[in-house]
Amino acid sequence: MKAIQQLISYLESRGRLSARQIEQLVARGFWNQYTGADLPSLEKQLGHTFYFQATGAANGRLWGTDVYTSDSDLGTACVHAGLLRVGETGVVKVTIVKPLSVFPGSRRHGASSQTWSNGWSGAFTVDRFTKDAATPRFVRYRD
Repeated sequence: MKAIQQLISYLESRGRLSARQIEQLVARGFWNQYTGADLPSLEKQLGHTFYFQATGAANGRLWGTDVYTSDSDLGTACVHAGLLRVGETGVVKVTIVKPLSVFPGSRRHGASSQTWSNGWSGAFTVDRFTKDAATPRFVRYRD
């Protein structure tokens, strides 16, 4: 499996795979398979974008609004951001960003986030995946 992932990474980094092809590889599980617990391990890669296949959830751990702590539940962040409905699965773009000093909480789209005011080591934002977007890295999120 590692050789397949390396080949996909090589082709993708050179623009040899279309967004549709990459989406199909993610759906079939041929790309790196991370879990939400892996978001903290990506937190030092500021500015890097990853693509996760996530399932919307309403009750996961979540801190922040628009910018979330790296230990937040990705599925809940997707619902909170209005990208997915509870139970809906889709590909989302996760960008690793500089952490905030305070992550304000809020309630949106049926999901609640808490305020975190003690600083945190990592943060991310979530956005919609578009077929026209460049796709630097894909990862698969599993509940």
